[in-house]
Order: sequence, then C-alpha cells, then structure tokens
Amino acid sequence: MSLTTSAPAKLSRRAKAAVVVRLLLNEGADIPLEDLPEELQSHLTKAMGQMRTVDRDTLSAVIEEFTAEVERIGLRFPGGIAGALDALDGKINPQTAARLRKEAGVRHAGDPWGRIREIGAEKLLPILKSESIEVSAVMMSKLEVKKAAALLSMLPGPRARQITYAVSLTGSVTPDAVERIGISLAMQLSAKPLGAFDSDPVERVGAILNSSTSITRDDMLEGLDASDQGFANAVRKAIFTFANIPKRIAPRDIPRVLREVDPNDMLVAMAGAEAAGMKATADFILENMSGRMADSLREEMQELTPPKPADHDTAAANMIAAIRKLETQGELILMAEDDDKGTK
Repeated sequence: MSLTTSAPAKLSRRAKAAVVVRLLLNEGADIPLEDLPEELQSHLTKAMGQMRTVDRDTLSAVIEEFTAEVERIGLRFPGGIAGALDALDGKINPQTAARLRKEAGVRHAGDPWGRIREIGAEKLLPILKSESIEVSAVMMSKLEVKKAAALLSMLPGPRARQITYAVSLTGSVTPDAVERIGISLAMQLSAKPLGAFDSDPVERVGAILNSSTSITRDDMLEGLDASDQGFANAVRKAIFTFANIPKRIAPRDIPRVLREVDPNDMLVAMAGAEAAGMKATADFILENMSGRMADSLREEMQELTPPKPADHDTAAANMIAAIRKLETQGELILMAEDDDKGTK
C-alpha cells in the first residue's frame, strides 16, 4: 500500500506573500508591515481576506520557495532616494542630506512623532506658542509626560490652561489626523536653515566658560563686559556652575542628581566648596539629601585633605557635566534665574 500526496495548489505571488506573513505572525514574529508602501499593505490585507485554508503540501511548497528566494539575496539596497538618505543618516553631512531631500521632494521615513520627541523642549516651545490650540493639544498628548509637563510650565498661564483643556477634547481625533499633524510639525521643525553650528553663540561661549576654571571664567566675562555688555549678560545667564546649583536646581531633584555624579567628584567638590566661596552650595546639597548620606559625607569631608583649587574646579566641572547630561536627556529641568528676583 503506497501513500500519495496531492499536488501543491497554484497560488499567486500575493497569495504566497499572505501565506508567509500569516505563518510568521502565527509564530509570534514581529513584522514591520507598517514600513511597506500603503499600496502593498492594502494588497496584502485583501489577499489574506480572500483566503480560507491552505493544505500542508502547498504550505511546504510556499515555504521552500520563500526560503530559496531569501537565500539567493546577496545584498539589499533601500528603495529610492528616501531610503538611501535614511540609510546614510549620520554618515553624510546634514547640509547635503537636506539639499538632496529638498531636490527629491522626500521626507524622513517612519513615525514623525518619534523624531519630534527627540527634539529639546526649548525648540518645541515656539511651536506651542504659535500653533493653534488644537494642534498644540495633539502635540502635548504625543510627548512624554515629563517633557509635556516641563513645556506646560514654560507657557504663559492663559495659554497653558487653554491647551490643557483642549487635550480633554482630543478623544475624537483620528489617527490619520494625528499623523498629518506630526508630519507637518516635523517638516516645520526641519525646515529651519542649517547653520554651521548646532547652538547659538551665547550657548557656545557659555559651554566653554562652564568648563573653564573660575579665574579664567571671571576674566573672560570682564573682557566681554568691556566689548559687549549685552552679550556678556546673556552669557552669564547661559553659564551654569557649581555656585548656581541652589538657584537652578529644585531641592527635590538633588537626590536624582547625586545618583548620576561620581562619588569622588562629589566628595572633592563638596570638601573644597567653602574655600572656593561656595559654602552655600555645599549646605544646599547636604540639606536636600538623606540624613544618613549627609552625615556620612560630612565625615568623609572632614577626613579628606583639603583639595587644591584646581582639583576642586575639576570635580565641580564634572558634577556640572553630569547635571547637563540629565538636562539634555530630559530627566531634569533647570530653573530660570532672574537677575532681580533670584529664582522663579
């Protein structure tokens, strides 16, 4: 007695694709079908909707053909100029990439909201101030809670209240509308002309002086005062040093900062604070950490040989670098310092 098998059914390429996708989904594979062109997604969905069952012989034949096709592929290139630009993102200079996108009329692929979430709060704030209340409400709804809360605190009270109320009305907004808004905002943010530098002159000078010794910093600021007092005042506001910690960091954020700071840097910076005229900063930090940790740190400071001014400057600069990193990552919001009223 011999066993016979039926011949595999003849399927179209779309039907075969539907079989492969269905099998992979059944196995729990995460297939990024959303990256396919909408037309192909539509064809695939219709093909799956038209099919009912596939016998084992046909399934085996489709899998063998699919495996053979995959094994024959030696190298795959991204389709079109948009795909090529995405593949080369970060490898070619931004000016060239922007020019090629403009010439080809293409935008970045993928979720526009993912790119918007990576943009700093200071660059998103003008959008919230200039866009309609409805668009601003959608943007706030798509951002991380911490960043949205930080942006809300930067807005004038009436504007912040209007946007907050508008968020409650976004329940009926369709996914298509949210995507269109995201694409529009992403294009608006990327449409700004590219400069040679990533930050403005005030930020660059402030960053340089942040990493300089206190003597050099004071000398440079005196020179700037003589050349351009307005620019010098703007740089002072951009500078954030160990001495600025009590005015720029909320007491509740001190434990979070200390978790990111190297313990040795903290010890040296704290031990040399009084000699450097920054006892107020050391007291502020000690007052806002746990009592046990503060007592332990005081004991270590007493046992430590007083650090040299250069060592204190280095340790304090390392602490500031750790704080700036938290700020860049959106984990910490530095409070604004008012020239006349202290902190606000």
